[in-house]
Amino acid sequence: MRLYGIKNCDTCRKALKKIENEGLSVTFVDVREQPLDPETLDRFLTAFGEKLINQRSTTWRGLSEEARAQTPSALLTAHPTLMKRPVIETAGALYLGWKTDVQSALLG
Repeated sequence: MRLYGIKNCDTCRKALKKIENEGLSVTFVDVREQPLDPETLDRFLTAFGEKLINQRSTTWRGLSEEARAQTPSALLTAHPTLMKRPVIETAGALYLGWKTDVQSALLG
């Protein structure tokens, strides 16, 4: 299992802690330190589309209208912290966020 996020994100920390406490093996990928490669970004965008962009983030609010008009791929490449977090990958499946539906799917 891989959890993509940023290390100072409270939701990512909660998810990581809960997954580890359940005895599952998880690898944390900080997208700020290890930007997503184009193939991974394309897979995420195919799975989630524009939902992958966190339009409530401070990064989004700081962008100009011109910058916001870029493609999601260009936006996330230039500003990795715009990614809604966490993205969890396990057994070929992708999950976005850490709401109860994702927790149920991953932890039973």
